[in-house]
Amino acid sequence: MIPQLLTTTLDFPPIETALTEPNGLLAFGGDLSAERLIQAYQLGIFPWYDASQPILWWSPHPRAVLFPKNLKISKSLMKTLKKGVFNVTYDKAFEQVIQHCQAPRKYAEGTWITEEMQKAYIELHRRQYAHSIECWQEGRLVGGLYGVTLGKLFFGESMFSLVTDSSKVAFVYLVKHLESFQYPLIDCQVGNSHLESLGTSFIDRQTFKNYLIQNQQYSLDLTHWQTPFQFSFD
Repeated sequence: MIPQLLTTTLDFPPIETALTEPNGLLAFGGDLSAERLIQAYQLGIFPWYDASQPILWWSPHPRAVLFPKNLKISKSLMKTLKKGVFNVTYDKAFEQVIQHCQAPRKYAEGTWITEEMQKAYIELHRRQYAHSIECWQEGRLVGGLYGVTLGKLFFGESMFSLVTDSSKVAFVYLVKHLESFQYPLIDCQVGNSHLESLGTSFIDRQTFKNYLIQNQQYSLDLTHWQTPFQFSFD
């Protein structure tokens, strides 16, 4: 039986106590305050649940991550990047991105991004802990992603695509941007075929914890989120 979190403290149980089935389920309850979310990410924990459930907290083992050097760009995706068919920005439409990510997917019933979740991550964005990458086409938002940053770690949350390759282009730009600022990895939480096609792999819990410890020592560096993208795919 998993423990229930108290609303009077920000304490979480050790991530080693997470269940193996379902993989990574650690606790339930608590709230989605900015303080609790930041504490969770610092420990390698994230919320994931639907509207019919209490808040569920997860820390899966093994962990899906992407090391920037392992990014895979297919020939077709490289053609898209070279053509420059999308205008790519960051932090220009965070609320729109998370609203699009909320839409149900073909491969899942309902959505895990509840109204409560939206409000919580918009607050993290207001505090400059959460960021978005956007892809535009003819002035229309057609793809993007968002996630949380702590020190030199980025925790990917969700992405959406209304036009072929738009979310992949957003992901490539994110990876290239973070790589230029020496981010060692991007946390992808739970793997899927879409992420695997881009080069994600799995690491064990202790290795992931080591990355958390080593890379959260850096202060919250906001300067690079004001640095324009300067990548060439020619």
